[in-house]
Amino acid sequence: MLNSRRKDLGLLALRLGAGAVLVAHGSQKLFGWFGGHGLEGTGEAMESMGFRPGRRSALASGLAEAGGGTLLALGLATPAAGAAAAGGMAGAVSVHLPAGFFSASGGFEFPAFLGFTAAAIGLAGPGRYSLDHLTGGVLDCPWTVAGSFAASAAAAALVISRRNAAVRADMAADLPEEA
Repeated sequence: MLNSRRKDLGLLALRLGAGAVLVAHGSQKLFGWFGGHGLEGTGEAMESMGFRPGRRSALASGLAEAGGGTLLALGLATPAAGAAAAGGMAGAVSVHLPAGFFSASGGFEFPAFLGFTAAAIGLAGPGRYSLDHLTGGVLDCPWTVAGSFAASAAAAALVISRRNAAVRADMAADLPEEA
């Protein structure tokens, strides 16, 4: 019994911490809070990174982070929340991948950690101290786990593929023409 409560408290702490970080990052994109640039500024930045159209990409990324983070913190629709946040972080990893692993050099360490954390919570479930538990797990069942992660993986693969194609096209357009 004691180990079960410790596990549930640990899941609560993990959900609250990861959820809060994701909400803060999403709020930067959506509202310009916490030193962010809001939808317009983030949209311009995302456009320059190959995510097109930029404003819609900023909205999708912000919603995946802020929405997924809020749901993770509450422990509501936990599989979908974890999958959405993990999918959003996959896009961020694709941007930081060329800089290597460590964040100090601009690498993908931090978005990868957030993505894996969100995915792990989505797979493990929210624990007893959650809205999913209070609702009897209506939104936290095997089909939501499989469906959410399959949909998120497919969406992330499509977005990253389109971004990579845009980056390659931009690089080709910047090459000098041969005489």
